[in-house]
Amino acid sequence: MDQASKLRLRNFICAAAVASACMSISANATTTALGSVGIGAPTSFQGTVLPAGPFTDIFTFTLPANGGSGYSVLNFPLSIPGFGTFNTIFSSMALVSNPDGVLFNADDAGLASSSLPGGGSLSLTFGPSAAGNMYLAVTGIATGTVGGLYSGAISVSPVPEPEIWAMLLVGTGLVGFQLRRKSKAAEANRLTLA
Repeated sequence: MDQASKLRLRNFICAAAVASACMSISANATTTALGSVGIGAPTSFQGTVLPAGPFTDIFTFTLPANGGSGYSVLNFPLSIPGFGTFNTIFSSMALVSNPDGVLFNADDAGLASSSLPGGGSLSLTFGPSAAGNMYLAVTGIATGTVGGLYSGAISVSPVPEPEIWAMLLVGTGLVGFQLRRKSKAAEANRLTLA
């Protein structure tokens, strides 16, 4: 599969995940603004689904220019005697670019998605990327007698500085030079022994 086909397939999967999230909004749906996400320290968030049933939660945030970002959600099962249980089963999670900050209009573009129907956790990575408005769409079913609870995190890595790229290239060159030198020495030993 060539790069263009892979890109089209990834965009289709992201669009399907966002469409799925939008279709199930009528069940349980919340939108939570997380503000600006910082580089280095993870930004955590929580989801509460009441009552039990299907849900789509949207977490909006502003992402800085970065060298890559990671996203994860994890079920938080809880049983409270005399009250009930909380449990969440995830279906999908999608990262969506939202340049104008208005949800579900023509400029929303799926960037990455992850799905594992029936799973207790989901994660995905994306990047590097430019700064901008984004949202994370999390879908699933709360199967506890009361509903579901989950926690999540967004982590962003810094953009590598040009000096780091230069050091990486020099280091790779030195390793290649050393390997070539060892290869020539081994060939010379082999010829002298023959």
